[in-house]
Amino acid sequence: MTMPIESPLLLRSDDERGVTTLTLNRPSAFNALSEAMLSALQTELDDLGKSSKLRVLVIAAAGKAFCAGHDLREMRAEPSMDYYKKLFDQCGRMMMSIQKLQVPVIAKVQGIATAAGCQLVAQCDLAVASSDSKFAVSGVNLGLFCSTPSVALSRNLSRKAAFEMLVTGDFLNAQEALSKGLINKVAEPDELDAVLEALVVKILAKPPVALAMGKELFYMQLETGIEKAYEYAVQTMACNMMDNSALEGVQAFIEKRKPHW
Repeated sequence: MTMPIESPLLLRSDDERGVTTLTLNRPSAFNALSEAMLSALQTELDDLGKSSKLRVLVIAAAGKAFCAGHDLREMRAEPSMDYYKKLFDQCGRMMMSIQKLQVPVIAKVQGIATAAGCQLVAQCDLAVASSDSKFAVSGVNLGLFCSTPSVALSRNLSRKAAFEMLVTGDFLNAQEALSKGLINKVAEPDELDAVLEALVVKILAKPPVALAMGKELFYMQLETGIEKAYEYAVQTMACNMMDNSALEGVQAFIEKRKPHW
């Protein structure tokens, strides 16, 4: 008897521009974040963190859903405090690896993004979504407050908007997610690729050094007091200004021409 060949949980494609796409590939399970999926994501993120060619990372998904969160069947099979802490530590490390990458990370969303799937959208630097997308942190409906998703969610939405999602478990449609700040752009399903590409092109036109320094500073200053945030920002601006790309950009502006990066 021939055993069926299992598809990889995570697909990776790299193009010549430095754009990498990681595609969650468990469509029959709504791309749930099983332990194996988390491990696969971590392996790729660790590898991409060492790449000097990476310019943009896109996180996408196969099938009708983006991600339904953790694999509840897997979670229920081994109920223990040690197991759950290890699982959520694993997920948290993966989420933080997205933030630590020196390039913009864009979520490309279709269908539902719930619980840790909604967290994944919130953790990415940018997000584009199809008009049929829906977002929720619905663990509370099962008696489980979405504590770890709340970390990323509360750093995207206003406090009251985030808390309402967390305590009601209600879904946001794509337009509501856009207006509340969870995503950046909404597109009709057949235009999603084009909208994503337009955003990628804009990012690729910018100097990598400026984006890397800017992303690191952006998140660092968010997590500190305003006085210390300005200290970090002054240091980053001064270092950035001494970089050749910034010197060329300013000179090009003065000379009313396009910069040569």
